[in-house]
Amino acid sequence: MRILLVGEYSNVHNTLAQGLRALGHEVCVISNGDFWKNYPRDIDVARRPGKWGGIRLMLKLWSLLHKMQGYDVVQLINPMFFELKAERLFWFYKWLRRHNKKLFLGAFGMDYYWVNECITRKPLRYSDFNFGDQIRTDEAARIEQQDWLNTPKERLNRMIAEDCDGIITGLYEYQVCYQPNFPEKTQFIPFPIASFSPVNHIAANHPITLFIGISKNRSAYKGTDIMLKAAKDVAAHYPEQVRLQIANGVPFAQYEKMLNESDVLLDQLYSYTPAMNALLAMSKGIIVVGGGEPENYEIINETELRPIINVEPNYESVRHELEQLVLHPERIPELKRQSLEYIKKHHDYKKVAMQYVNFWNR
Repeated sequence: MRILLVGEYSNVHNTLAQGLRALGHEVCVISNGDFWKNYPRDIDVARRPGKWGGIRLMLKLWSLLHKMQGYDVVQLINPMFFELKAERLFWFYKWLRRHNKKLFLGAFGMDYYWVNECITRKPLRYSDFNFGDQIRTDEAARIEQQDWLNTPKERLNRMIAEDCDGIITGLYEYQVCYQPNFPEKTQFIPFPIASFSPVNHIAANHPITLFIGISKNRSAYKGTDIMLKAAKDVAAHYPEQVRLQIANGVPFAQYEKMLNESDVLLDQLYSYTPAMNALLAMSKGIIVVGGGEPENYEIINETELRPIINVEPNYESVRHELEQLVLHPERIPELKRQSLEYIKKHHDYKKVAMQYVNFWNR
């Protein structure tokens, strides 16, 4: 098949493209590289700052239309698949729909259904937008609600979801938000991971290296501020046993280098499941402290492996679990082993690519 992957989130489309090519398909990835992360792509459509940046991007996209037609499958990473206002994307969506055979929507991150379901139906005990029945009112969550509810973004998302041929969800959280609305065309498929390369096995008397990445302007929203405080406090309390590494808005290549020097990744306090950063770490035999709720294992039918150190969405839980890991380092080799096995079993990029092909064909 000829496949066009539009947009990028945390290397999902670039990795999926590798798996599809390994299966013999022709694939083109057109994206902005996910902003500063700068992931690989075949066609770069990154936007320059300011009003003129938007005009230049529009002109570039128009000049590239001939390279975005005639595909068997087009998949959008998100309803906001180019760095343009939602009002501009209606036209591009309709053009892609008209000039290609099938079109699919990825439910991989922030969008209307994720925001709306979490504050109305509340299918999750906790999320980026609710703690039980309580709606988050902090600025970061409030801004996202204002951005997606009763706006052109909402109208765009609803139109694409209703019109497209199918919707792929990448996490349990997104599945429970989309599937009730579109039961006939929503499919959960795990995120793809391309490499399995264990790094940094802890030696005797070697300090445990904790690693945390800070996304620009999203620290409080993702709970990174709470995880960082817990990690700093544990490192200060156990200076001989713990070393802390912090990556603040760095490109992916630098992020991965720092990750390779670590033993434990702290990631996404309010998540039920490991996303791309956590999965990448696990593929290296690095232990993840973050989302590993029972629902995560149930949706992939995993009954034995439990590699993720699951935490409740609060400081006390993160601090406690980190201390337990420091005080009981004998747990570390088994958690590392299980992390690698988990990725190979559920997230191998060729296996995942085949699941995509099967769903697209259905």
